[in-house]
Amino acid sequence: MREHSLLSNLLRAQLERGIAALHLELPEATVDQLMAYLQLLVKWNKAYNLTAIRNAEEMVDKHLLDSLSVVPHIRAQRLLDVGTGAGLPGMILAIVYPERQFTLLDTNGKKTRFLVQAKAELGLDNVTVENRRVESWQPEQLFEVVMSRAFSSIVDMVNWTQHLVQDDGLILAMKGQFPDMELSQLPSGFILSSSQQLVVPGLDGERHLLEIKRS
Repeated sequence: MREHSLLSNLLRAQLERGIAALHLELPEATVDQLMAYLQLLVKWNKAYNLTAIRNAEEMVDKHLLDSLSVVPHIRAQRLLDVGTGAGLPGMILAIVYPERQFTLLDTNGKKTRFLVQAKAELGLDNVTVENRRVESWQPEQLFEVVMSRAFSSIVDMVNWTQHLVQDDGLILAMKGQFPDMELSQLPSGFILSSSQQLVVPGLDGERHLLEIKRS
């Protein structure tokens, strides 16, 4: 028990250092919830293989802080996270922004079951979980923002999600290196409206957030 408590304290310190490095000011209760999410993810991952990353310290950098890096760029009230997996970045953003509505969509039943459990245990009334295929889903209301860090191709992301975003909405793609080739192949009617280079504490590689809208 003492070892577990020590590890938990070390992980929290690592998370808090990262939050400070991202120049975010998050309430103590929000950090508590992020830590509770991390503990759930570690626990469920042993049985259900939700993420290839097994090490909790790596999860802090590669999952939590990577997701938190986009917090300053979230301005919408209704957002859809496509291919959310274990809730990244959608669940993290929902914890930070309890006043905004997040829909987390994934085709993998094990992952959406985890999300339903995490939503319940963390008391996140602003989260809706959908176990569906994105390309065939027809929601009653469209979204201001459709985002993902899971798509390998921006072209696929735009093609498969454009029917879910409002006419004046945004598609947000989290990518590694700046994808010049992919952007040159954007479907007709869509343009890159802005790009932000993200600096994620603990990660060496490049990270970018791309905003795509209808032209």
